[in-house]
Amino acid sequence: MAVTNLILIETLCTHYQVEVSFIDSLSDLGLIEVQTVEEIRYLPEEKVTHLERMIRLHQELEVNPEGIDVIFNLLEKVDRLSQELAEAKNTLRRMGIQE
Repeated sequence: MAVTNLILIETLCTHYQVEVSFIDSLSDLGLIEVQTVEEIRYLPEEKVTHLERMIRLHQELEVNPEGIDVIFNLLEKVDRLSQELAEAKNTLRRMGIQE
């Protein structure tokens, strides 16, 4: 299996100065999806930005992985509710009820 567009977990940990156990915790909580190729663990390149946000929460605000899980779940809810509100406003505009 090719490892293109995958970044070695150990490389990420060194670069961002986090322990592998932190990455394992995020993976256990389902916040990131670690891929294993020939017993070596990687993170898809497109998920690095997502991981960076989690690392900032952990390092700058001292939020533990469980807290990061709560924060990301709440952010997803806010995004979903914002989309629903925008759709409702568009529907009202089309009906001529709201300007």
